[in-house]
Amino acid sequence: MDISPIAFYIFSVMAIAFSALVVLKKNPVASAFSLVMVFFCFAGIYALLDAHLVAALQILVYAGAITVLFIFVIMLLNADVPSFDIGRSHILVKILAGVAAVAVLAAFVWAFKNSAQIQPTGTFSAEKIQTLGGNTRVLSTLLFSEYILPFELTSVLLLAGIVGAVAIAKRKPSQQ
Repeated sequence: MDISPIAFYIFSVMAIAFSALVVLKKNPVASAFSLVMVFFCFAGIYALLDAHLVAALQILVYAGAITVLFIFVIMLLNADVPSFDIGRSHILVKILAGVAAVAVLAAFVWAFKNSAQIQPTGTFSAEKIQTLGGNTRVLSTLLFSEYILPFELTSVLLLAGIVGAVAIAKRKPSQQ
């Protein structure tokens, strides 16, 4: 698996740029669409790593369904009006936020530079995955056998969120 460094850097710089736009945009709908672009950049990185199933799932699940859910909630709550404007905040808040961001970035850089290169460990080597039928077969076998309980709990959690959103949307104005 040879990864093109140029393509990786393009996708990673675009992901970082769109992530910054998610935070900096004043309109929540515009932030959600910037988040879609972040998901597409991650899908490109997954495709570079030869994880084509994960790249396709990234686009279908996150860029498709989850973002539509986010936009639905934004429109349902009438939150398309910006509620926090960093431009009108106090100068001390801006300085404190900048210092905190630089400190977190410095902590990440220090942690990456001082950590040992750890090889991935697990029971599945590349050769074993190929003999078992490929990534998709191994992933689906594990998902529907060993990890069936977390999979089903996730679906119940999503169902509860949908029922809650519908219940909130269907309330009469006098009950609010």
